[in-house]
Amino acid sequence: MHSAPGVASGLPGPAAPPAGIDLSGLYQVFFEEAAENLASFEQRLLELDPAAPDDEALHAIFRSAHSVKGGAATFGFAEEAALTHAMETLLDRLRRHEQAVTEPIVDTLLHAGDMLRDMLAARQQGEEPPDGRELLAQFAAHAASDGAASAPAADAGAAQRELELLAGPLQPLSLADDLLELFREVSGVGTLERAEPLPGQPDDSVRLRLRTTATDGELLDLCSFHLARERIRIAPWPGTQAAHGGSAPPGASAIAASPATATSPTTAASRATTTSAARASSSAAASSPATASSPATASSPATASSSAPAASAASPPAPLSRAAAHRAGAGSETLRVSLEKVDQLINLMGELVITQAMLAQRAGRIAPQVREPLEAGLADLERTTRNLQESVMAIRMIPMGEVFQRFPRMLRDLAARLGKQVQLHTEGEATELDKGMIEKITDPLTHLVRNSVDHGFELPQQRVAAGKPAVGTLTLAARHEGGCIVIEVRDDGRGLDRERILTKARASGMALPEAMDDAEVWQLIFAPGFSTADAVTDVSGRGVGMDVVRRNILGLGGSVELQSRQGEGTCVRVRLPLTLAIMDGITVRVDGELYVLPLASVVESLQADPARLQPLPNGQRVVRMREEYLPVVPLARVLECAGEAVSGPPMLVLVQSEGRRVALEVGELVGQQQVVVKNLEANYRRVPGLAGATVMGDGSVALILDVAALVRGTAGAGSSPAAAGR
Repeated sequence: MHSAPGVASGLPGPAAPPAGIDLSGLYQVFFEEAAENLASFEQRLLELDPAAPDDEALHAIFRSAHSVKGGAATFGFAEEAALTHAMETLLDRLRRHEQAVTEPIVDTLLHAGDMLRDMLAARQQGEEPPDGRELLAQFAAHAASDGAASAPAADAGAAQRELELLAGPLQPLSLADDLLELFREVSGVGTLERAEPLPGQPDDSVRLRLRTTATDGELLDLCSFHLARERIRIAPWPGTQAAHGGSAPPGASAIAASPATATSPTTAASRATTTSAARASSSAAASSPATASSPATASSPATASSSAPAASAASPPAPLSRAAAHRAGAGSETLRVSLEKVDQLINLMGELVITQAMLAQRAGRIAPQVREPLEAGLADLERTTRNLQESVMAIRMIPMGEVFQRFPRMLRDLAARLGKQVQLHTEGEATELDKGMIEKITDPLTHLVRNSVDHGFELPQQRVAAGKPAVGTLTLAARHEGGCIVIEVRDDGRGLDRERILTKARASGMALPEAMDDAEVWQLIFAPGFSTADAVTDVSGRGVGMDVVRRNILGLGGSVELQSRQGEGTCVRVRLPLTLAIMDGITVRVDGELYVLPLASVVESLQADPARLQPLPNGQRVVRMREEYLPVVPLARVLECAGEAVSGPPMLVLVQSEGRRVALEVGELVGQQQVVVKNLEANYRRVPGLAGATVMGDGSVALILDVAALVRGTAGAGSSPAAAGR
């Protein structure tokens, strides 16, 4: 049974970086990569089946913890290094099958990931990290509870071998010290020591002597944390004929890393997840014990063998294979850019859109004989501007899968707390949304998920009694639909209870009409202070959640719809614009002023036949559209404009929001164009009914209307959402 050094009391504080080396410029890189590794660590833990753990998954989990440890040790973060070392020790036992994976162990590892996030967040804020000694004690308890019975099984039948390792070329030679420290730290792998150089050995190579029971693949995986596998040669120590764990036929004089071995998934993933901070400073801090690494992974049978031809142990390593060279240059295919620079690029793109519109508008006033030579160039400019805008906007686009990854852990913990069994299913993870929208939609989605688990799903015994599987399914789906993205939160729970909602609404003093269809009843749960929960808990029951969800989504220019069937489940559908920066819009004129309607909300526009308009007793009008009567809303009245006398049939623009449609009566339909959205709040204040403003081609300012607010206000069209902004 392996010991767990440092688990109970923590590791010795990592040595500070060598004098003269400033690593502060790499802090942000470390924090970002640590966050990525912890996200991968948590996701793979949640996917792990304790009853039948996958070896590759355990290796990947180990590598994620190791990568965080390497960076933490490099920067002198002693508490983080101690905690990740304890995680490594336990994970190493799990992946070597010396200890069984259990739910309590998975829970402890998940809590350790949370603690590391808190520690790193404190480091970023310049504060002292939280105390992790309680978790260290839990890891010590897991190590002590397994007993000694399971340890011998892992190494049963393994023969002790004496091997010769030739490492090189090394720049600098002190990299060999990293290998020595690595084998000293990792218990059970073997003993490694320096040996006398061979005659004719290259000056940039180091000869080492190793006694081990590990296979060649395992050794190459381990050494690859500091050296490329192509720089390691393994051979029996002179005078011995040690078996190579199936790596080569008897009598082979050396074992080289073949291209197949070099490109094994285990090693590639190991190399990919090592933090940039650790890579940048590995040679400078090579002599520090705290920066020594733990093993990459115990190789699978596929990586444990090598079919490379025999090679002389004294010969220098072969040049990098084409596959290895490709991997070495893979890092240059991506570039990490700060969000501030991307935002600046998008702002400049917006100015270019405005300038292009200005040129097109001014060219329209030029005499035809002079304008004709310009038209082709202006058309090319418009096409190039739109293509450039799409490319620039794509930089900010993030797949919804990154949002969905936040929910498995929350779902697991919440379901366990409520005694329910829920599995998560996702669809459309590759669907992309603007980063700014991603950040603002995460909280509403979180509340919808919590609401489904708390209110939607029944207890397992109730589901079985109703003829359902004991395990409920929560589905998160995303897809593009027109110029918007649609996100759905679906569950197969009990659904909404119409009578219960109506009873609660009446008890709350809401004035309800006699006849309400289901869609109108479901909308009641979005009312401020409304809740069907019988008691307030730490999960829900205060009646503020769904109201906030709706307001946040409407504030993003989106809409939220709800469908439910009692006993079968509920679906909440959120519709959002792809971005808030640049959009296509329909420009209309009302009382001489220009207004913009988002194109994604426009169904159609038409010049209505007066015969299709019918007055109502309250003075309002409706228009008949395809066997449906829609309310007609004069924009001049809503915006408190004087309104111009319009002769002839009125111009109507049909808009839709939250499943409802209305016909907006406008003075003139100017046209369709791309506009740059400017935030009113940053320069003036928030105005109800307005989503923002934009600069037109002639330099004038046009207000962008909030279609959702207009649709909701059809019952009280006398309100003036934009009067304050005029």
